[in-house]
Amino acid sequence: MSATALLTAVTLAGPVMGAAQAAPTPPPVGGDSLGSRGLVKPAGIKAPPKTKATSFVIADHETGQVLAARDAHGRYLPASTLKMLTALTLIPKLDKNLTVKPSRNAVNQEGSAVGLRPTPIYKVDDLFKALMMSSGNDAAMALAETNGGLDQTMSDMNAEAKRLQANDTVAITPSGLDKPGQSSSAYDLALIARAGLANPDFRRYISTKSAKFPAPKKKFYEISNHNKLLWRYKGMIGVKNGWTSKAHGAFVGAATRDGHTIIVSIMRHKGYFWDEVTKLLDWGFTARGKVTPVGQLVDPLPEQAAQAPVQQAAPTISAPAVAPSVTGSGTTAARPLLDHAASEQTVTSRTLGSAVIGGGLLFGLVWLGYGIRRRRRSRL
Repeated sequence: MSATALLTAVTLAGPVMGAAQAAPTPPPVGGDSLGSRGLVKPAGIKAPPKTKATSFVIADHETGQVLAARDAHGRYLPASTLKMLTALTLIPKLDKNLTVKPSRNAVNQEGSAVGLRPTPIYKVDDLFKALMMSSGNDAAMALAETNGGLDQTMSDMNAEAKRLQANDTVAITPSGLDKPGQSSSAYDLALIARAGLANPDFRRYISTKSAKFPAPKKKFYEISNHNKLLWRYKGMIGVKNGWTSKAHGAFVGAATRDGHTIIVSIMRHKGYFWDEVTKLLDWGFTARGKVTPVGQLVDPLPEQAAQAPVQQAAPTISAPAVAPSVTGSGTTAARPLLDHAASEQTVTSRTLGSAVIGGGLLFGLVWLGYGIRRRRRSRL
């Protein structure tokens, strides 16, 4: 068989497949500008006050407009600000008048605690106060166990994050205690806070300054809200602060002035942030309604869309499951496709090899036939 015939056979066998191309990165939720790691602000107005926070978002609660941001989708450890998602997820699921006996596991949670004891003296309502006011990690675990256990609660929390389109958020603990893979972003925290403010019970818990809390040997003791701005900033509603040695400081605050509410979220602040937050809130009130927004806090997905399984193409060869690598801009790097490309090249090689073998067999048959004819002629 000639080289031309062999090339024809290979062509008929199928085109050579190139290396797989990485899927394009989806645009940032809330607008392209929010994918920037740097400061994003509207034109024609002074920039927001400086803050040592690595990431922040200033948004209008009513319209959802993002007025300014820095590294809005950067993924960082959320610390106790994740408790907002815990509360938002579990408030509709649990009867607030139900009496709970915390487990030994819940009582012995590390970090900040309200001081639970394994006795049946706590209402679910008490536990939510402990969660959002005193940032009780023991209360977070007790609520998770009341909801059917840790696995069930984490599944519910991540489903709620998906419904809110808080796609930077991965919840692994109900308390926000640091765990590998857990993350959120300033954008997501603002999104979760906005959804929480629409829930009357959530709003009640975050705005309560002090409350009586059940005690085993006496009727009660008093707990106070950890949000210092409830006492310092006029119109402050809530929401939640957090800190761990790895996450550093994180905070989400909402305040109302002249009938309008501004939300500020910050992440990864290594110092004292309270005064900086008040200045960011002041800037937000000055800017709202006067500037072109730089992005948008999106609305939650409809229930059916949120519950529907993700539709994916059925590839013949799947890429390895690798956790997304997180960049400072909050974008997700393309998954490694080397194994996929190698597999496709293997398929191509097999196709080419089959064509070559087939061509060789065909050539051998032709040559054999030619030899038989020569022998017959020689005998004649």
